[in-house]
Amino acid sequence: TLTVTPVTDKVTVTITGNTASEKYDGTEKTASGYGVSISNEKYTEADFEFKGNAEVKGTDANTYPMGLTAANFTNKSANFTNVEFVVTDGSLTINKRSVTLTSASDSKVYDGTALTNGTVTVGGADGFADGEGAEYNVTGTQTNVGESDNTFTYTLNKGTKADNYTIEKTEGKLKVTPVTDKVTVTITGLNKTVTYDGEEHSVFGYDATPSNKLYNPKEDMQFEGFDEDMTAKGTDAG
Repeated sequence: TLTVTPVTDKVTVTITGNTASEKYDGTEKTASGYGVSISNEKYTEADFEFKGNAEVKGTDANTYPMGLTAANFTNKSANFTNVEFVVTDGSLTINKRSVTLTSASDSKVYDGTALTNGTVTVGGADGFADGEGAEYNVTGTQTNVGESDNTFTYTLNKGTKADNYTIEKTEGKLKVTPVTDKVTVTITGLNKTVTYDGEEHSVFGYDATPSNKLYNPKEDMQFEGFDEDMTAKGTDAG
């Protein structure tokens, strides 16, 4: 009588699920399959059975497990009675896209009107996926000489999910520089004529006429002196 007994020494079958790493682009991605390593060369993949689905799919940025466990694998060989399945799950990782939103920088010489620039540039390592994007509300403004941020906010378009992006916002600068052309202000003292009546009369002040209409004498210049320095008084005719 010939008797063949099964192998009782432990056989370790190491299952390693495949992994995939993709960049979000709005389309469905897939990771599938697994690798096999067996401690006994006489034991082959034909000796065990897999029941399950060694595949995972995803579209949005996230990490999706394949779901492989030891319970998915069963020894079907009568020649080996001590088989252990050690399983490392596979996965699909969809990475976020990197986007930089930058409002425009701009400058001009002071002209009395507000400097604005509603341009927003989309940059960054990846930009938005095809068909996706945002709307912008640019609120930056600078009228007088100086510099300020070109502030803005954004709202993602319908179908554009914030979780699929890493968005960095950068604000440009709005700069208004002073007028360097010469401005001449003509000062004309006021005149007043009265008929002699024995009382003291006076005239006070002056008119200021600038050569550039943007120059406002009431705000942009001041008289350095006392009121009596621009006052004429008299009682007698003269």
